[in-house]
Parts: sequence; C-alpha cells; structure tokens
Amino acid sequence: MSGKIVITLDEYRKSRGISKYKICRACNLQQTQLNSYCNNKLARVDLYVLTRICDFLECDLSDIIKYIPPEKEDVK
Repeated sequence: MSGKIVITLDEYRKSRGISKYKICRACNLQQTQLNSYCNNKLARVDLYVLTRICDFLECDLSDIIKYIPPEKEDVK
C-alpha cells in the first residue's frame, strides 16, 4: 500500500478569506483549472501553476499540498 498526495488549497484559501475569483485573476487560471486543484481532482499537477498560486498566496508548497503516509490514510 502506498501513501497519497492531497491538495489542501481550498481549505487554505478559505481560512484566509481569499476567493477563487481573486486567485484565478491573479494567477491567470481558468475557473475549471482552479476548481480541479481545489477539489483535489488532478491526475498531474503543473508546477508552474503551483508556483504562481504560492507566489500569490505568499505561502509554501507544504501549506497547500500534504503527503499522507500509508498508515495514516484512513485518518484525516
């Protein structure tokens, strides 16, 4: 069994009161593209997109992406 990567961008932006619209405008993203990140519905991540998001939110990658080891998968 392997661990998994979870994108926590939506929780992060909500905790700071930042709208999806603002992120889309500032990072030059389509709404559907941002929704994929916010809903953790990606097969592949685009590092350039993540860089723009982190720059805008002034956060570290570890603030919006988490690794869950296999033994902790069932615990959230």
